[in-house]
Amino acid sequence: MGAFPSVRVAHRGDIVEQVVISALEISERFGVLASQVERMENRLLRKDEQMQFAERALAIRFPDPTHSGILPEQLLTCRRVEDLGGDLWTCLNKVQENLLRGGLSRRTASGRRTRTRAITSIAEDVRINGRVWELAEEVLAT
Repeated sequence: MGAFPSVRVAHRGDIVEQVVISALEISERFGVLASQVERMENRLLRKDEQMQFAERALAIRFPDPTHSGILPEQLLTCRRVEDLGGDLWTCLNKVQENLLRGGLSRRTASGRRTRTRAITSIAEDVRINGRVWELAEEVLAT
């Protein structure tokens, strides 16, 4: 998807050569990824742009925002000192971690206080990560 190539290797027969070739193909993309990360680090976001990014990312995990019980600004909460900052790369990391790790306080539809659960499904992790990355690429394009 996008900047992240997808490789599939069937688990039968002699797959070592196919795995090595696939790994080399992925490694060729590192330069492109590093360039995109650098561009994201250089793209400062105003508070309203950060909030828009968080709102759109929240909709990726919780398509119906009325059932999420989470406010977009919760996704912008720093969990580490390294996440302080207003650039796109930092915003992406904060939002991504808060979406995937869970632990955000929220109210259920019935009004009960609870916390979001961490994403444990590999497929869901990949889906959310890919879509958040695409959001960041869209911001870079504007």
